Amino acid sequence: MTNVVWLDFNDAPDQEFATKPRLESSEVKAQLLARLPAVLHYLFPAGKQRGKQYVVGYLDGNAGKSLVIELDGARAGMWIDFATGEGGDILDAWARVMHLDARHDFPAVMSSVAQWLGVPDHIPLKGATKSPLPSHTKSIPVDELGPATAKWDYRDQHGKLIACVYRYDTPNGKEFRPWDVLARAMRVPDPRPLYNQPQIASASHIILVEGEKAADALIIEGLVATTAMNGAQAPVGKTDWSPLKGKQVLIWPDNDEAGQQYAGRAAQAIVQAGAITVAVLHLPDDKPEKWDAADAVAEGMDVWAIVRDSQRTTLKDAPVIPVHSLGDLLADTSPMPDDLIAPRVLTPGGMVVFGGAPKVGKSDFLLSWLAHMAAGEPFLELSPSRPLRVFYLQAEVQYHYLRERIQSMGLPATLCHKAANNLLVTPQLRLVLNDEGVEQVIEALRLAAANGGMDVLVIDPIRNVFDGGPDGSSENDNNAMLFFLRERVERLRDAVNPEAGIILAHHTKKISKKQVEEDPFLALSGAGSLRGYYTTGMLLYRPDESRTDRVLVFELRNGAGLPTKHVDKSQGRWIELDPNHDRLVNQDYAAKLDAERLRKRDVIVQMLYDEAALGRVYTATSLRKPSKDTLASAPIAPSTSGSLCCPAKATSRSFVTLRTMACPN
Repeated sequence: MTNVVWLDFNDAPDQEFATKPRLESSEVKAQLLARLPAVLHYLFPAGKQRGKQYVVGYLDGNAGKSLVIELDGARAGMWIDFATGEGGDILDAWARVMHLDARHDFPAVMSSVAQWLGVPDHIPLKGATKSPLPSHTKSIPVDELGPATAKWDYRDQHGKLIACVYRYDTPNGKEFRPWDVLARAMRVPDPRPLYNQPQIASASHIILVEGEKAADALIIEGLVATTAMNGAQAPVGKTDWSPLKGKQVLIWPDNDEAGQQYAGRAAQAIVQAGAITVAVLHLPDDKPEKWDAADAVAEGMDVWAIVRDSQRTTLKDAPVIPVHSLGDLLADTSPMPDDLIAPRVLTPGGMVVFGGAPKVGKSDFLLSWLAHMAAGEPFLELSPSRPLRVFYLQAEVQYHYLRERIQSMGLPATLCHKAANNLLVTPQLRLVLNDEGVEQVIEALRLAAANGGMDVLVIDPIRNVFDGGPDGSSENDNNAMLFFLRERVERLRDAVNPEAGIILAHHTKKISKKQVEEDPFLALSGAGSLRGYYTTGMLLYRPDESRTDRVLVFELRNGAGLPTKHVDKSQGRWIELDPNHDRLVNQDYAAKLDAERLRKRDVIVQMLYDEAALGRVYTATSLRKPSKDTLASAPIAPSTSGSLCCPAKATSRSFVTLRTMACPN
């Protein structure tokens, strides 16, 4: 027998029912985008909401800021990883997290998404083969209640997963089931953890709500929120409230009797845990029963204004003067808050005073710096912890000249794209920060903060908006400066975000060499009050007015001292110079100095040559600085024996001239 082909069917896949998509990819994508915040919290639980973007370390979900996902507008769901240059849409991100290929494993991607959404994704077709999901992909929990319709991860302050809560929408209503990660069992951990602990650890103001959905709604708006596991049904005595120690806590209850009772019990437990302040929010009278924080967000209400302005019942207020024992300070090993601008240049709630003489390039430097901060990019080794929302109140440059200046700065296109919605700049403001002016600025700040929060408030310069109080004193008066800082600047910050950083641009006098050596910060107007108030001082000055390079010096209160930087602009961009090798930037100036040195050398050599041709030879001793007696005495006649001597015919004037040119020192 010839041409026999043996077929082995032992390894053939099971002949099961194949499926065809029941949902179009566009429909699945639309459902993901409609629930985008929840989707991103599921895929990247260590990520953070920053304005209209969601940031995380990498596609593997680690904390960080390399991966940025857009949350709003036509680009919602689009992402880019700045570390690798990769990007895509929300389906691409889902596939990558599930260890799938969006192109080759598309049916498996759609099945995974549909399971999470809780919708059927296929219709069975008899007679074909079904491709199962790879075993290494994330799976949606399915039990007798069906697939989970939502999932929330509970992590400790370091980001380690400790518990999960699954939601199931059943015919009898919603049901929640917790998973204890350590015990690997479907049960409630003991003690019960608080939600969103990584953010709690680095924040001072916390909002306690009922349920993860309400907490997520506030988190997306830029507030730091948490909940006890099981919300109002949580046993207060079995919940670990210790992460709220040292925090200022506002409780936002649901609008029902159970919510009010839970708020009272939770408030007492939080007081016992050591919170600095504890208060319960009063809800609007016109809201329906069970109305909560998530409903407020869904209705488009200004939750920042609600938290800031609504009436409340205070159960514990901060002491007039907080006091901490040595033991408490030594025992507190909680993580330090992230710097707004590292290393310790601008800390949460901190203040930078950035000074410089007129025409030193202070505003240009500041604009470049702020653009980098808004993009989340380092600038002269000053690094933001993330892309920062910056409100730049400037009172010097009119709109058209402001845009001309910004367009001519030569900022990289990628940096401009990342900072485009984070840096907000006013045109020249002609107002004084008195009571009326402060209210106008607060209104603008609140509008800006409503679209993504506010991290940094910048005022440039102090002099143009300064209000020294009832006495009307100038910024040179220390008492007037203290009034301005406390009653004007702090009032602006407290209106939008008490943890925001402040940068104040301030004029200085020209700094002398002696003052640089002794204390350059005394050149600040009102230096006495400013230096006792700010957390960081920065000065930009020119050590030599004939050169373009500048010196940047720092004075830090919250960290170790920073070395002085030598900076300049090269090809339109600020760069740091090596003070010993700065000729590359100062090429024109260096060339001028070199030409002058060569000219002087040639003149001196020619003079010596001419003298030598006449038989005159000079020693170093003969060219030393002459005394008055020497100049008054007669010149020495040349020696007939050829010994070394001074010129007989040189006048005292020619002697000094030759000596000066030959030995300038």
